[in-house]
Amino acid sequence: MTQMNFTDKIKIAIIANGKFQSKRLTAKLFAILRNDDDFYLTKKNPDIVITIGGDGMLLSAFHMYEKCLDHVRFVGIHTGHLGFYTDYRDFEVDKLLENLHSDKGERVSYPILKVTVTLADGRQLTSRALNEATIRRIEKTMVADVVINKVHFERFRGDGISVSTPTGSTAYNKSLGGAVLHPTIEALQLTEISSLNNRVFRTLGSSIIVPKKDKIEIVPKRLGSYVLSIDNKTYTHRNVAKIEYEIDRKKISFVSTPSHTSFWERVKDAFIGDFDS
Repeated sequence: MTQMNFTDKIKIAIIANGKFQSKRLTAKLFAILRNDDDFYLTKKNPDIVITIGGDGMLLSAFHMYEKCLDHVRFVGIHTGHLGFYTDYRDFEVDKLLENLHSDKGERVSYPILKVTVTLADGRQLTSRALNEATIRRIEKTMVADVVINKVHFERFRGDGISVSTPTGSTAYNKSLGGAVLHPTIEALQLTEISSLNNRVFRTLGSSIIVPKKDKIEIVPKRLGSYVLSIDNKTYTHRNVAKIEYEIDRKKISFVSTPSHTSFWERVKDAFIGDFDS
């Protein structure tokens, strides 16, 4: 029998956190996949990225490979409880390997967020977010105009503003009182962080669902330092002129297998759990 060339194999990268359980599982997977004729282990330009740890590890892997989203697919193994981005538990490695062997390239894709920051000196910085992007002012209350689809919607005063993706709607957005969106809905969600609402200052005060075709602009009205969080990364910029949020043309894709957990099962597991009727 002719041995397969490595270019004919499925290229797999394994990304794990530093916890003991994750390291042990990584070593086990490496040993199995290294001797499997169907797969080739490499972190360079992989077809599939396997993350081991939790949702935070998958977020990190997303940013490592965000320039390869057109062809790379992700699959997560959780070493704790089931996460929103992880389909397998640590004791389900055999099931994962079985599904990878029968994989036909099918994918489940979700929208991501494009964030463009324009500084007062004209420089522009572009980032992508899988969960959300937030802006806060360091020194004092943040004052900013909120523009949706070129319509001046409101003047915000408060701690900050969060814009989330559908998959990110269950993360920080939910803790702010935002709605939970199914990840196949291509929309953004704008949620205020501790807004000031009284007889003098007024905002809508509830989260806003913005369709794919519309762009959100946040225009700060005061000079100073601003903290921008893009998923699990934090940046500080002085004198931000505006920030634009829109659905990115690329999506994140996951390996579609029989074990791909329903989104509503994930929501139930994370926030409700089992209960007696």
